[in-house]
Amino acid sequence: MDWLNAIVQGILLGGLYALFAAGLSLIFGVMRLVNIAHGDFIVLGSYLALVVVQTLGLNPFVAALIVVPVMALFGYVLQRVLLNPTLGKDLLAPLLVTFGLSIIIQNGLLTFFTADSRRVMAGGIETASVSVGPLNLGVLPLAMFATAIAVILGLEFIFTRTSLGRAFRATSDDAEIAKLMALDNRHIYAMAMALSAGIVALAGIFLAVRTNFDPSTGPMRLIFGFEAVIIGGLGSLWGTLAGGVVLGVAQTLGALIDPGYQVLAGHLVFFLILILRPRGLFPRMDG
Repeated sequence: MDWLNAIVQGILLGGLYALFAAGLSLIFGVMRLVNIAHGDFIVLGSYLALVVVQTLGLNPFVAALIVVPVMALFGYVLQRVLLNPTLGKDLLAPLLVTFGLSIIIQNGLLTFFTADSRRVMAGGIETASVSVGPLNLGVLPLAMFATAIAVILGLEFIFTRTSLGRAFRATSDDAEIAKLMALDNRHIYAMAMALSAGIVALAGIFLAVRTNFDPSTGPMRLIFGFEAVIIGGLGSLWGTLAGGVVLGVAQTLGALIDPGYQVLAGHLVFFLILILRPRGLFPRMDG
């Protein structure tokens, strides 16, 4: 029964990792940008949620109505002003810029909030659970997993049913031809980053409610997001969810064997899949 419970808890934890990874996968798919600051964006979203909750006294999930649009606006402006000029055939320039952003965000948060560990209280949902047969499932992990599915369904709808999604796909396939078709690549890229930052905000809120965070926790969230993307397969939205689930299950099973093996088990499974299936479990099939 302990093994079954660990697997189920790992699946639910995979929902959080899928939220970490979805925004990362989106911007890489649209503009081939590897955002080294992605994990710090997640932590920035957590601190923004903390400020909104403490200032306005809102429930953190109600605070999402403020946090998500603010982070989306931040993403749009950041892409238009700072990142768009770095995009091109040279992949090193945006990599270095986002690395610099990571350092700036970490030091900025350290200056304003100190190195103290923080957490956002969400009331009864933190401990509430529902019984499913012999298992007790936490309401918060269920909410994380349901949100991940909703986000992926939303992205699927945007990419397949909207003009913005068609612009994303056209720009991703060939930016130069898309420009000839009167698409403003700068705006398209900024919209992709805004969408990514909005997803990041949701991930940051769940992170803030689920566990403690501090200015230095971003890089580990980035690693988890990268691993989920690579395990699932680049370009596959549902693969991102699958990658998050595989990573989550590996970690919970590792923790069941020994608490010190939790993170290590996830890394080992990542490397194993990278060796056996370098393109991931569900790579996008082009053509």
